[in-house]
Amino acid sequence: MTLNEILRQIETGQNDWQEQLETYLLNAEPDEIYQASEQLAAYGFVEEAIRMLEHLVYLFPEEEQLKVDQAIWMLEVGREEQALTILQEIPRQSEVYPQVLLAMADYYQMTGLYEVAEQKLEEATRLMPDEPLLKLAKAELKRETGRYLEAARIYEEVYPLRSELPHIDLSQKLAETYSAGAAYEEAIPYFKDSLAQGEAPDKLFQYGYALFQIGDYKAAIEQLDELLAADPDYYSAYLLSAQAYGMLKENQSALERIEQGIEKDSFEKEYYLVAGKLALKLGQEDKAQRYFSEAIALDPEYIDGILHLVHLYMHQEEYEAVVQLAADVQADGATLTSLYPFLAQSHHELENYNKAYDFYKLAYTEQKEDVYFLEKYAYFLLEEGKRKEAKSVIEQLLSLHPQAVEWREMIDNL
Repeated sequence: MTLNEILRQIETGQNDWQEQLETYLLNAEPDEIYQASEQLAAYGFVEEAIRMLEHLVYLFPEEEQLKVDQAIWMLEVGREEQALTILQEIPRQSEVYPQVLLAMADYYQMTGLYEVAEQKLEEATRLMPDEPLLKLAKAELKRETGRYLEAARIYEEVYPLRSELPHIDLSQKLAETYSAGAAYEEAIPYFKDSLAQGEAPDKLFQYGYALFQIGDYKAAIEQLDELLAADPDYYSAYLLSAQAYGMLKENQSALERIEQGIEKDSFEKEYYLVAGKLALKLGQEDKAQRYFSEAIALDPEYIDGILHLVHLYMHQEEYEAVVQLAADVQADGATLTSLYPFLAQSHHELENYNKAYDFYKLAYTEQKEDVYFLEKYAYFLLEEGKRKEAKSVIEQLLSLHPQAVEWREMIDNL
């Protein structure tokens, strides 16, 4: 039985392929065993590949390439100590030593020891300064550690050699790296080049996001439309597309797009928040209220949704609804101090003066710099005859606006 026949058995799920493999290996040449190890590793049978390489190392102990390959596969399956021992035994003068350094750099990068990984890569680069794969490894490390412009510079060095690296999309790597560093203008031409080589949902979304970031909202929508036509379940595209329509002030189209997103993913609270805000812009207060309520239903502590609904209730003078919403939030175990000013005003309007007073006092600590709140609090205290406390609040107002004549006169009268 040939190796290809054994691989077909693996593909079709037959259980006796291992017995067939053992028979095959008994009569196979070393090169065939090596090829079989690569094929098995590609199919996910890494431990089997390691055992085959161990056999080859036993036959050819001077072949250090076999040891490197063996160590790399050991790292793949979590046998780090054995792998590092093998790598450390390979001498510096060996032809494969740069590969040793690269393998060790990958390991240290994977374990978060970035400085050690960079040292290994620098050493390997000194031995092989023109090796593009080493440069790419350095770029990947710098990108992972947030040094995006340094990574992009290295990718740019390798970019003219992209035809020699057919399995690596350097255009996409440059586009993503520039985007990660917020250099969206620089990323655009590389996104175009990468998409010309072949479209994919993630590429289209990232390109659309870059276009959005540079303010080309119309082009962003076109890319996202193309993405959604190819993959209607790419949920993030609905939100970004709606935001792009919103930036163009095409609020009806924005609302329709985010509602399409809600149909696809009804458990994303941010979709409901955006839908509510767009409905408000279109004057559809009932719809906005429903969407804000849906967002809070998904997450009772969702502060953005709660505050938008509270602001809507205050605008509608639905003070009892504000009080009830706060009670519901507390019933779910949350205490949101940002609601205190609204509760103070709502209880004031509902003539629950004692509760209004309590909430004004609670809110004061965090609202000392808010002139609008301080004015309402001062007038409330004056109405309640609490002149001494009112004077203290008015003095705080004057500290923020010393030239305010009205408040200066009121202090004098008090």
